Amino acid sequence: MTWVLLRGLMREQRHWGSFTSQFAQAHPHERIITLDFAGNGVLYQQASATSIGAMVEQARQQVRQQLQPQLEQQPAHGKIKLLAISLGAMVAVAWAERYPDELQRLILINTSLAPHNPFYQRLRPANYPAIISTMLTGSQRQREQLILRLTSHQSDTAHAERLLNDWVSFAQQYPISRRNILRQLFAAMRYRAPAQAPQVPLLLAGAKDALVNPQCSATLATRWQAELRLHPDAGHDLPLDDPDWVIRQTLG
Repeated sequence: MTWVLLRGLMREQRHWGSFTSQFAQAHPHERIITLDFAGNGVLYQQASATSIGAMVEQARQQVRQQLQPQLEQQPAHGKIKLLAISLGAMVAVAWAERYPDELQRLILINTSLAPHNPFYQRLRPANYPAIISTMLTGSQRQREQLILRLTSHQSDTAHAERLLNDWVSFAQQYPISRRNILRQLFAAMRYRAPAQAPQVPLLLAGAKDALVNPQCSATLATRWQAELRLHPDAGHDLPLDDPDWVIRQTLG
């Protein structure tokens, strides 16, 4: 069986950090695939998609390419499990809606979805000024500092400087353009999730998410009759703040 890990807005597969290796150790008999959406990571020179549906098709193509030899030998093993955070979770929901037979499991981390969640919960209004000014005019380091502050409690730890340096290095090697940032934001803003969950997901959320109100996940859990597991202390980037906790949820 295969797990596919999907990251969020402006993030690439390296932003999973050590989580990927820890996750692989906890799932020794399963394949782990991490992807970059167009405009991010190794695909930074490509134009980002302007719709979540297009992101689904891009992700599916990458997965199929990596699994093709396996599928030819064992077609029955074609189903995958999705673990996705934020924007990546929108892609996961759209994937499940379009191709329900391809997925065995769906785990969504700190996501928010129109029309179920109001705009002021999907992105906390207090962050608007900093996000607009820093994302559009700030330096790479200022941008990464803001992302770290808004998405993780690691900004207050001894590891913050090393983590920030890593992220700045990623941004310098594969710089995301402001145009692609706007294209990804546009895709997220225009996406509308189905009224009923295409596949009942497991929802994970950090109670101290400074970017997205965790009430978004609570609302989705109620409307979709899905299970919500709330971390009492983690922020938006749950796999960064408490990777062990997230991995334990995937084992159940």
